[in-house]
Amino acid sequence: MSLYLDANATEPLRPEAREAAIAAMDLAGNPSSVHAEGRAARRVLEEARARVAARFGAAPRDVVFTSGGTEASALAIASLRRGRRVLAGATEHPAVLRAAEEAETLPVLGDGTLDLAALEAALAGGPPALVLAMVANNETGVIHPVTAIADLCRRHGALLHLDAVQAAGRVPLDLGASGADSMAISGHKLGGPKGAGALLLRPGLDLAPLLAGGGQERGRRGGTEALPAIAGLGVAAAAADPAAAAALAGLRDAIEAGLGLPVAGAGAPRLPNTSCVALPGTGAETQVIALDLLGVRVSAGAACSSGKVSRSPVLAAMGLGAMAGEAIRVSLPWNAPPDAAARFLAAHAAMRERLARAA
Repeated sequence: MSLYLDANATEPLRPEAREAAIAAMDLAGNPSSVHAEGRAARRVLEEARARVAARFGAAPRDVVFTSGGTEASALAIASLRRGRRVLAGATEHPAVLRAAEEAETLPVLGDGTLDLAALEAALAGGPPALVLAMVANNETGVIHPVTAIADLCRRHGALLHLDAVQAAGRVPLDLGASGADSMAISGHKLGGPKGAGALLLRPGLDLAPLLAGGGQERGRRGGTEALPAIAGLGVAAAAADPAAAAALAGLRDAIEAGLGLPVAGAGAPRLPNTSCVALPGTGAETQVIALDLLGVRVSAGAACSSGKVSRSPVLAAMGLGAMAGEAIRVSLPWNAPPDAAARFLAAHAAMRERLARAA
């Protein structure tokens, strides 16, 4: 039986999210129609909106449904950067960096957290800015000091957009308490279906749409809403309890202790499910393939790179040298079995033995 440890690429679908998506598929109406079938679809849409808002500290009217986290961040960046220079951390997700290719890069410290002194200097040294920051890194699980980042942004009249795709459902997350202006989440990273995400906005902040369409989502995102995926997203958001996710830290710590290998970001706060661990002298791709042949699914780097495995720019930005090409990411899913650590350690030992024999 295989062992799936690639939750940061996508979480396994939660049963209750599957049920909600299937039920929504059976609805004939368009949420924008005024007849009975349309009103039934609208109720499902607004129930999902209320669930997302309640979980992540936003008002329902300030939740904009999108096709995923990539579109949510692109929508925020395209609108909020107007008239502002853009600042982005060196370890931001490619989806964010490619939506703001003109962004000035901010360094991170050796533990992977954003360099706050560099951020303050950049904010003080020019016109008002839009700052792009992830709550937690997708490769290392390192959690950035969001409250401190938001304080600096307010002090210098900057706007702050948060990529919360990896953090959502794994650590407590509240848009209002964070001090951010906008925040992106993705349904399938919560255990919902692929194909739905959301952009959460602070009260009073509005956006120009990337897709004008027929005026859906209060004119902020055109196109008929993907109701089955959104219904699943709403249920998954309610089910993805950070208190339950915290229990995964025990398995993560057991894996790291059992391996005794270098761990990226080990000195910083991290997501409870994520470990980025290096095997010195062995390429990441070799490890991923070898473990896959042993029935263990892990990854290296971002899963959004068309299946490529290469030197990690995240670890390189952290100054980790050779480790940038030797680290794999182990990310425990919400339904990780109790023996996940033991099974992974056994597979890792078998992999090392095979590689040693082949050398």
